[in-house]
Amino acid sequence: MQVENKPEVLENVQEEVNETAAPETAEQQKEKKSVGKEILSWILTLGAAVVIALCIRTLLFEPVRVDGGSMLDTLKDGEIMLVTKPEYIFGKPQAGDVVICHFPGARNEGKNFVKRIVGVPGDVIEFTGGQLLRNGEAVDEFYLTPARNQDGYTMPAMTLGEDEYFVCGDNRDNSHDCRTLITWDPEPITRDMIRGHVQMVVFPFAQWRSID
Repeated sequence: MQVENKPEVLENVQEEVNETAAPETAEQQKEKKSVGKEILSWILTLGAAVVIALCIRTLLFEPVRVDGGSMLDTLKDGEIMLVTKPEYIFGKPQAGDVVICHFPGARNEGKNFVKRIVGVPGDVIEFTGGQLLRNGEAVDEFYLTPARNQDGYTMPAMTLGEDEYFVCGDNRDNSHDCRTLITWDPEPITRDMIRGHVQMVVFPFAQWRSID
């Protein structure tokens, strides 16, 4: 009896081995392909989302946080601004615009600055005792807070070239801008250094407002 049962045991073991080593069914292969397609779909979706976000940020708008007090009282430290791009892609910055810009020089590298344009190409810019003169006429800078603009800054007349802009902070007593750009002497910036137009403050929500 024992001798007769051995082949049956071996046969059962062989069947189990054969079942274990059996190739994947068509259904299992289909399921694996489905999972692979789903993963690929997620990767493509995330990649597309990143590309779209970069395009929006580069060509349309982006939120930017205010860092520092050089634009007081127009903008306050920590506020988040909405910065738009299309008007500077299809048009030119205008005097009075509040902009995001980059400054030349090693100490400014990699930094964004928020300033106000006070002079555009062809303008003659001058400061006398803190008063801005543009093309020989005093400019009514309604956005300045007198208590923050008492340093009496004076600068000889400067004619801006065809690609030059002069920007200043609204807190003139405490602003690093075109008046002291690189060597602490007046120097304009060029058009390619202007990256966007500040339209409004969007956060904190209680401070939501447009910027003039």
